[in-house]
Amino acid sequence: MMKLNTFQKTAILTVAATLFLILVGGLVRAAGAGLGCPDWPKCFGMWIPPTSLGELPSQFDASQFNVYNTWIEYVNRLVGVLIGLLITGTFVLSFRYRKAKPTVFYSSFAAFVLVLFQGWLGGVVVKTGLHAGMITAHMLVAMVIITTLLYAVFEATSDLLKVRIEEQFRKKLLWTLWVLFGLSMVQLVLGTQVREAVDVIKNASEVLPRSMWLESVGSVFPIHRSFSWLVVFSGGFLFYILNKNKAEGLVLTLGRLNVLLVFAQVLIGIGLYYLDMPRVLQVLHLVGMAVMVCAQFLMILVIRKAEG
Repeated sequence: MMKLNTFQKTAILTVAATLFLILVGGLVRAAGAGLGCPDWPKCFGMWIPPTSLGELPSQFDASQFNVYNTWIEYVNRLVGVLIGLLITGTFVLSFRYRKAKPTVFYSSFAAFVLVLFQGWLGGVVVKTGLHAGMITAHMLVAMVIITTLLYAVFEATSDLLKVRIEEQFRKKLLWTLWVLFGLSMVQLVLGTQVREAVDVIKNASEVLPRSMWLESVGSVFPIHRSFSWLVVFSGGFLFYILNKNKAEGLVLTLGRLNVLLVFAQVLIGIGLYYLDMPRVLQVLHLVGMAVMVCAQFLMILVIRKAEG
């Protein structure tokens, strides 16, 4: 059993909580509650939002208010504040590594700065009425924050980890993982843009049947669907080289997990298309993508540190 210090425990908790925030954000999007609070940082001009029309301040239009959407979005914001506090705590605790392991300190500081930027960006997203490009930027920054935190955690705990792997296999594996990671990030952006286009259709004055949403978003969906084959091929190649080189231990476990996550995402995507975009699959697709990217990045870090 690894004995973790306070920083390591806090940083790991922060990574898990940030993934949870992505889950909550997915629930907000699936419920159509992104504008449940039309202002920022308050919600309908209040720090604790109204629970009925009778509590709504007079300067707000009653048509904007839906108690369920308002409180879903408000909980999302509260979780975001909690993440901000956890990242701040991680940064403060990282001072112990400032001289011994400066990468831990600077990556924690980067996460702290990024979460402040993300908070500001969240306000912009609300003020622009969920503008398409802002949503993609918001998701990308979230992934940068979580991978930065993951890097800090790994650097702080890497001394507790010993992995040995043949050098030629290590290089090939690392190259494959970087390609898979890059393709997955592109696919994440494309998927977010598909979701943005779906929101436009869903919120139009004449709403199309759910079965027609994906076919009506324009060229971005066929590109997203076709691009998934590159991710699948890379995942398949990862599986191939793991078996050919008889990987074992942590390398094999992480490799199998990454292959599983790639093919799970493909199956969820197929389900979204043929089952008319059920909300539960929308949330699973978003969270699954975030977990998949984190798993790929973690394996990259492990393989980089592995000894020959």
